Amino acid sequence: MIKNYIEQANFEDTGFSYTLSLIKGKHKMIILYCLMEFAPVRFNQLRRYLKHISDKTLSVNLKELEADGLILRAEYPQIPPKVEYTLTERGKSLMEVLDLLCIWGEEHRR
Repeated sequence: MIKNYIEQANFEDTGFSYTLSLIKGKHKMIILYCLMEFAPVRFNQLRRYLKHISDKTLSVNLKELEADGLILRAEYPQIPPKVEYTLTERGKSLMEVLDLLCIWGEEHRR
């Protein structure tokens, strides 16, 4: 399978590149992991979990994950406003792949 990627003329046209484009960045995989473990999760819970992330950076990452169809934003009409985030079915299917990365890391951590 890796050989097929190497043989293709343009890396950007590969499924591997597409998957990386969905999870690239410092925080997206951590956000997805948090949603997998603790869903539903509110904005402030995510901010506390990630510790050193600005509100703007977290907001941008959440919007990108939502636009990519990996998470769902549910807004409840109340005062104060309540917003919760959960994984979509598409996001859950990606978590199967990321879970394998976790398993590999546990097995090979020194």
